Amino acid sequence: MRTILIYLGHRLLTFSENIGQMLRLLVETIYWCKQTFRNLDKIFPLMRRIGADSLPIASFTAIFIGMVLALQTGYTLEKFGMEASLGSIVSVAMCRELGPVLTGLLLAGRIGAGITAEIGTMSVSEEVDALKSLGINPVRYLSMPRFLACVFMLPVLVIYADVVGIFGGGVVSSTYFDVSFSIYFDKMAESLDFMEIFKGLVKSSMFGAIISIVGCHHGLKTTGGPGEVGTATTNSVVFSFVTIYIFDYFFTRLWL
Repeated sequence: MRTILIYLGHRLLTFSENIGQMLRLLVETIYWCKQTFRNLDKIFPLMRRIGADSLPIASFTAIFIGMVLALQTGYTLEKFGMEASLGSIVSVAMCRELGPVLTGLLLAGRIGAGITAEIGTMSVSEEVDALKSLGINPVRYLSMPRFLACVFMLPVLVIYADVVGIFGGGVVSSTYFDVSFSIYFDKMAESLDFMEIFKGLVKSSMFGAIISIVGCHHGLKTTGGPGEVGTATTNSVVFSFVTIYIFDYFFTRLWL
């Protein structure tokens, strides 16, 4: 029992230390955002990598999520003669919850892992120390551009994923449940208001901040050899997933 308590206490202290370091990194990153216009040459390529390069996998994910959602919901609604409401359900679910969360998880696995691997490799090869010796702040040079790129581009990807997912739901509704596109989109227009979309976009910006800060933190604290980069990348992705789930619950509960 004593060994278990020591282990749990050690894990709790490590977790608390990591949270504190990430909050400090977040504050420093926000502070260095004052240098945004002097670092556009670094931010724009990152925005392209996060946004345009992620469109294929985001499209594939979103359209099938919308189709599955319409398919699963449609058979239940059909029993009550309410299949015409599919437009309302799919659009609200995509914009409020599925679009931001699934796109955030997708970016955490694709971009967050890349951020950690890239910065982690720089850390173990002492490139980060070289930046410090040259008087270049690593937070300004490495963290701030990735933070801004994630915060701005994730909402754009979410809007795109919402549109694709809703369209996929419309295809299934018209194919399997004889709900015409006109009825489907009329119901969507009745149920989907600006606040539903706004909530999803605020969520996605928050998830973008989480992905970038967690990725940069695990990358900057990587030590040892190349093998540690893989461990840091795995820990970064897992931590991002868990943090997104937790923040999604509390954010949803706050705005209900």
